Amino acid sequence: MKAIPHETMNIASEAETRELGLRIADAAEPGDIIALTGDLGTGKTALTKYIAEGLGIKEEINSPTFNIVKEYRSGRLPLFHFDVYRLDGGDEFYDAGAEDYLNGKGVCVIEWADIVADVLPEDALVVNIRYGEEDGARIVTLL
Repeated sequence: MKAIPHETMNIASEAETRELGLRIADAAEPGDIIALTGDLGTGKTALTKYIAEGLGIKEEINSPTFNIVKEYRSGRLPLFHFDVYRLDGGDEFYDAGAEDYLNGKGVCVIEWADIVADVLPEDALVVNIRYGEEDGARIVTLL
């Protein structure tokens, strides 16, 4: 991932979430992995929607909770959207065929990535989203 510095930021609105998603998409290159972590309801899927928008994806983005992965190929790069919440670790992730995607020509966005962190490459962009102090606020750390 080019030009995404490690930083922590406060996100106070949907517009700021969109801005971050578009910024990540703009920097995305084939083979990039974006590992999203954070509690339920912090906005992992919302951020993924904006990353998809920034990539030019035309399909509607929703959580692949019961599919593990959804593929979107209408943008400048394919987007492979994973939700690994129901998995028990990296071995199950690989058993589900993830290795083909991780070494592919698209961008992988992985929700609940901490569950499969043991098999993710060191150069994955980790995006941790936490609840902020005020209603609707989030604290986002890019690592």
